[in-house]
Amino acid sequence: MPTIQLRFNAAASKDPLARVSTEFPETPLTVLASHLTDDGLLGLVEISTKNPTEIARQFDDVPKMDSHEVVYTDEQTVVIQYQFPEAEPYRALRATGNIPQFPAQMQDGWLSTEMTASHERLAEYTDKLAAANIPFTIQSLSQSHLPEELLTDRQWEFITEAVERGYYDSPRRCTLTELANSFAVNSSAASGVLHRAEGRIIKEFVNSLESHSGT
Repeated sequence: MPTIQLRFNAAASKDPLARVSTEFPETPLTVLASHLTDDGLLGLVEISTKNPTEIARQFDDVPKMDSHEVVYTDEQTVVIQYQFPEAEPYRALRATGNIPQFPAQMQDGWLSTEMTASHERLAEYTDKLAAANIPFTIQSLSQSHLPEELLTDRQWEFITEAVERGYYDSPRRCTLTELANSFAVNSSAASGVLHRAEGRIIKEFVNSLESHSGT
């Protein structure tokens, strides 16, 4: 299932939190949580700044900001709980069944978030952003596999049985012939199934390393 790093212009949808962000373009905002309630979007944002009082005061002047409350502050950090009407990017998320992962970062009105969903749901979400004239960029796309997606049912059965019986232990506690006998096939057939499964696992492992290293 694909995972994307998506960055979109929340300010283009008149997101009240983005309004605060654009007033302090050099200051990153960390959205710790956000969820829809009967009264609107309820969220929690952490801001690291040398002027926590000034930023907190800015929330007082933001249009459509239904309510906000400083829940923590010190000399360099302020955490604010806020509530405001659901903006278009959040409506698009709900409509397409996508769930963003938190924390998410916002700076100068642009929100960067990570989502894991099917290609269809992700494409539907970006289509809705485009239809609403909300600029966005996909910063990265990676493909992850669950074991049942990576291997066929038969390959998964052979691999799990081989691990449980100690075929991959050193020294081995199970021979290829013994493993083959447990599936009522000959050694050549068992070897072929294991070889194809091992090949897929190794390729996926190498691809994931290359993806993380950026090569």
